[in-house]
Amino acid sequence: MFNRIHLIVLDSVGIGAQHDAKKFGDEGSHTLKHTLESHPVALPNMESFGLGCIDALPGMTCTDSASAFYSRMSEVSQGKDTMTGHWEIAGLNIEEPFKVYPDGFPEALLDRIREVSGRGIVGNKPASGTEIIKEYGEHQMETGDLIVYTSNDPVLQIAAHEEIIPLEELYDICEKVRAMTTEPEFLVGRIIARPYVGDSKENFTRTENRHDYALEPFGRTVLNALEDNGKDVIAIGKIDDIFTGSGVTDAVRTKNNEDGMDKLLEVMDRDFNGISFLNLVDFDALYGHRRNPEGYSNALKAFDDRLPEIVSKLKEDDLLIITADHGNDPTFTGTDHTRESVPLLMKAGRDMGYGKISDSDTFSNVAATIAENFKIEYQTHGKSLLSELK
Repeated sequence: MFNRIHLIVLDSVGIGAQHDAKKFGDEGSHTLKHTLESHPVALPNMESFGLGCIDALPGMTCTDSASAFYSRMSEVSQGKDTMTGHWEIAGLNIEEPFKVYPDGFPEALLDRIREVSGRGIVGNKPASGTEIIKEYGEHQMETGDLIVYTSNDPVLQIAAHEEIIPLEELYDICEKVRAMTTEPEFLVGRIIARPYVGDSKENFTRTENRHDYALEPFGRTVLNALEDNGKDVIAIGKIDDIFTGSGVTDAVRTKNNEDGMDKLLEVMDRDFNGISFLNLVDFDALYGHRRNPEGYSNALKAFDDRLPEIVSKLKEDDLLIITADHGNDPTFTGTDHTRESVPLLMKAGRDMGYGKISDSDTFSNVAATIAENFKIEYQTHGKSLLSELK
């Protein structure tokens, strides 16, 4: 039906607490609603797609003549992190959640990191990345210690000043830590290198040289099925990291949301048969975790402003899919992701009978839809929505 599918994940743009949010301590969370209440902006392009019909959103109406298919999806996997959400979008059901370390990492693991790196460690607690480099950055410049920290996500992050610990050394340390945290005793979803620059806590800033080291997916994803059937899988942004390159035929690095949109537009000019898969991380990393609703709202507007550029590039046999991987309500307590359902917006490069389609009880309906579209065999618990796209 479609020769190319362009899949965009708006990282953390949830649309309301889902049925099991209480189990995750997230009752009452609603990323889109609370963000737009806190800092109202107009999102006319996503509104025209039908975003305001999925749930009541401030300043947004439900159009009677939506220009896209719209619905909501709920997550079935036992987690609310980036990897779990993306892997489910790609067809997996993660039944065992990744470990989190709300009290910091065990000394046994830290000792192994000290041994392989030859460096000391400071921090070792849940923290905001910007705040912890303010707290320990000057110490690191004096001692060369690693700043190790986590969050309520299953991640181990290592911050290092680029002039004190060169990028090559930081990446090497992270690769070694990744290898030692694949064991059940210390299983962590991602190791993240977090380089920064500056000469004092007043002007320390994180650079765009972040690098993620994820686990390989726990099973075969639709990306693998596409690759095995000779289709293109072009990963844009941190998608390649999230899937550790598994099923990816080409990887395109990005610096931020704006660069991600630029890179997608370039990819859309290519002649390929398969999917492009873009993650826009700034919503989550810069604004959700930092509980900055104004920044979050402005980032939504920036995406909405550029959406017509993407639509203008759609060929007649293209399909655009916009969704999210979890929530991260910037007005909620703590700094963690929030267990929310996510919007699903789909628009083709040709006129179709746009409007409401079935809600999904798993993100994997996206994978099933992709598999059926390209006529490839792929086993997933999701159900294809392709028959509703008429």
